[in-house]
Amino acid sequence: MGFDSKAFSYSHVSVHNTSKDCWIIINAKAYNVTNFLDDHPGGEEVLLAAAGKDASEEFEKAGHGSAARLMLDEFYVGEVDPSTNPTPATTILSPPQPEYDSGKTLESINKILYLLVPLGIMAVGIGFHFYN
Repeated sequence: MGFDSKAFSYSHVSVHNTSKDCWIIINAKAYNVTNFLDDHPGGEEVLLAAAGKDASEEFEKAGHGSAARLMLDEFYVGEVDPSTNPTPATTILSPPQPEYDSGKTLESINKILYLLVPLGIMAVGIGFHFYN
C-alpha cells in the first residue's frame, strides 16, 4: 500500500462508476480497479456492474482465492466509513418475492376454461330445452 489510509464515504465512492474511473467497495475498503478492467478474468462488465457500489457479497460469492485477495492490495485507495452506507447491512430487507411465472398462470387459466366451457355449453343446451 505504501501510503496512509484515507477514509471515504459511500457517496464519494459512488461517483467513480465509469470505465474511465472505476472504484468498488469490498469489505469496507475502496479499490480503484480502473486499470484492471481489461485484465479481469470475468470480463470488465462484471466490474462495471459493481462500479461505485459495495461488491463484497458478489466478490465472496465468486469464490475468489488468495491470489485475487492479494491483488486487491495494489488497487487499494482507502477505507469506507460504514456509517455512510445508504443501505446498511443492519437494514431488514423484505424477503425475495417469487418470480412471476406466466406459464403456470396460463396453465391455471386453461384448466379453468376446460371446466367452464363445457359447463357453459351444457347450461345453454339445458336452457334451450326448458324454454322451448
